[in-house]
Amino acid sequence: MYKELQKKITDRKAIVSVIGLGYVGLPLAVEFAKAGFFVYGIDVDKGHIRLLKRKKSYISDVPSKDIRAITQNGNFRPVSNFNVINKSDAIVICVPTPLSKTREPDISYILSAARSIAKHKKRGQLIVLESTTYPGTTDEIVLPIIKEADFRCGRDFFLAFSPERVDPANKAYKTKDIAKVVGGIDRLSGLLARSLYSAIVSRVILVSSTKTAEMAKLLENTFRSVNIALVNEIAMMCNKLGLDVWEIIDAAASKPFGFMPFYPGPGIGGHCIPLDPIYLAWKARLHGFEARFIGLADMVNSLMPEYVVSRIASGLNDRKKAIRDAKIHILGIAYKKDVSDIRESPALEIIRLLICKGAEVTFSDPYAKSCFIDGRRLDSVEPSPKVLRAKDCVVIVTDHSDFNYEEIAANSRLLFDSRNATRDISKRGRSIIKL
Repeated sequence: MYKELQKKITDRKAIVSVIGLGYVGLPLAVEFAKAGFFVYGIDVDKGHIRLLKRKKSYISDVPSKDIRAITQNGNFRPVSNFNVINKSDAIVICVPTPLSKTREPDISYILSAARSIAKHKKRGQLIVLESTTYPGTTDEIVLPIIKEADFRCGRDFFLAFSPERVDPANKAYKTKDIAKVVGGIDRLSGLLARSLYSAIVSRVILVSSTKTAEMAKLLENTFRSVNIALVNEIAMMCNKLGLDVWEIIDAAASKPFGFMPFYPGPGIGGHCIPLDPIYLAWKARLHGFEARFIGLADMVNSLMPEYVVSRIASGLNDRKKAIRDAKIHILGIAYKKDVSDIRESPALEIIRLLICKGAEVTFSDPYAKSCFIDGRRLDSVEPSPKVLRAKDCVVIVTDHSDFNYEEIAANSRLLFDSRNATRDISKRGRSIIKL
C-alpha cells in the first residue's frame, strides 16, 4: 500500500481532500490543484461552499481567478459532504484550534474531523494534521480514532503532522514559498507526507516524529509572543523615560548580528500567536513544568489594550478633555495589517474598554466591516476628513495600507498612533502621540 500510494503521489494521480477551507486550507487546496492533483475541498460552512462553486474566493490571499482556473480545469471540487473521504488518497486536516473559555485547548474541531475520516476511511490513505496543537495530539488523539485492530498505521493507513505556516497578507511568502516541516507516526508515514508536500513546496524538512513537528510550530509562535512582549514592555519603559522606542529599535536593528527587530503594538491577535503558546504551557503543566516565560509574555501582551486606553485618557486629559463622553474613532479593527480577520484582535478589547469608560466610539476598517462588542453591533464608517475632524481623538490600531495617514494626521485634533504608521509624516503643528 505504501508503494502504491507513493506512486500515485509521484504521478499526481492521488486524490487529495482538504478539510477546512479557511486561511490555511483554501490556499493549500489551491496549490495541490495547481500541481495537478484532483482536490476535494471540504468545509461545513455552506456559505463558503456556495461562493467557491460560483468560483469566488473569500480569502484575501487567494484571488478568485485561481478558483476559476482550478475549477474550470476540473482539478477542484468544493463540497460539504464527508462522503468523498472514501474516494481520497490523501486527507489534510486544516481546522481551527481555539482556546476554550477557561483558556484551555479546544480540539473539538480536530476530533470532529478525525471521526468523519474514521467513518469514511479506506485502506491505503495518508492522513495529515496541519492544525496547530499541543505535542502529542496526532498520536494520542487522532491515531486512536482512526486505527482498529485490523487497521494499523504504517500498514493499512499512514498518519503525519505538518504544521501550517501561513502568514495572511504576506506578499513575499505564500504557501508554496514556505518550507514545510513534516513528522510521521512511523517512518513510512513521514516519507509519504514528505512526498506529498514536495509536490507543492520547494523544501520539506522531515523530522523524527509528529511530536517534534508539533513542538516546532509552537516554538515558532512562542518565540514571537515572548519577543513581542519584551518590546511592548520596553515601549512602556521608554514612555516613562521620555524616549522614542521606534527610534531606539531602528538604531539597535543596525547591528548585523545578534539582534532581530520586533515592534510594539496595541496587543496581539489572530489565530496563532495569542493561542499557540497557551497550548504549549497547558501541555507542559500536565507534565509538572511551569512555562514562566510564556505566562509572563501572555500577561504583558494581554495588558496592552488597557495600556493603550490609559494613554488615550492621558492625552485627552492633557487637553482638558475627559474620556467620558469623548468622541473616539478607531482606525483598524483587524488583528493585523491588510487582512479582514478580527479574531483575538486587540482593537475589540480597546473599543470595549473605551465604551465601558463612557466614550462614544466609532471605527473605520476597509477589510472588516462590522464587529460586535458585548452584543452590540458596530459598523465601519468612511474615515473622511469631516468624520475625523468631529472626533476628540483618533486612534491607529491597525495600520492598513489603504489609510491615507497624511490626511488622517491633518484632520485629527489628537492622533494616537500605536503602530508608528505616521513615522514619515511631519509632526509640526500636529498633536500626535506614539505608543
